[in-house]
Amino acid sequence: MSQSNQVTRLLQAWASGDRAAGDDLMPIVYAELKRISRAQLRASDVPVTMQATELVNEAWMRLAGQRQADWNDRTHFFALASTMIRRVMLDHARKRCAQRRDRRLEVPIDDQFEVMSEARAEELVQLDEALAELEQLDPRQARLVELRYFGGLTIEETAHVLDISPSTVKRDWLLARAWLFRRVQGEDAEDDEAGQ
Repeated sequence: MSQSNQVTRLLQAWASGDRAAGDDLMPIVYAELKRISRAQLRASDVPVTMQATELVNEAWMRLAGQRQADWNDRTHFFALASTMIRRVMLDHARKRCAQRRDRRLEVPIDDQFEVMSEARAEELVQLDEALAELEQLDPRQARLVELRYFGGLTIEETAHVLDISPSTVKRDWLLARAWLFRRVQGEDAEDDEAGQ
């Protein structure tokens, strides 16, 4: 049995309530989940204090806690896992932003890296807010961004998960990135104007 088939079989058993299947699944998918976590950490350009291992562990706990898991195959599972990893990162970024707003203190020179890290966390939160707006306008494009940008899925894998053609993925990917860029840049411009 190929590893892909084994993963699919274990996912289906796990979704049916077989907890042992989840235990058997973790070592098989761990390396790929860690790769996705590293990709998301790099792609977000946010020097968060979490490591890829922590992201994987937290995301796995959230995945394991889901009551109604609907995993068709390994590609769908990794797509869902990449979304869960993104949510863990966002929760962490939001927490850091809230802590920063709460303390409003002068920052010693030794803590400048921490301030940069918090600014990057705010950028990640801005991107998530823009992505939520895109989801209202075009849910498929928003999901595509999650899969490609945060999940590291290829065009072909994304096409499989979304059940669309690779050419549609390419077109939507270009449109979604352009829309998000304009949206996030627009927020930055408004923030700059408000600060003056």
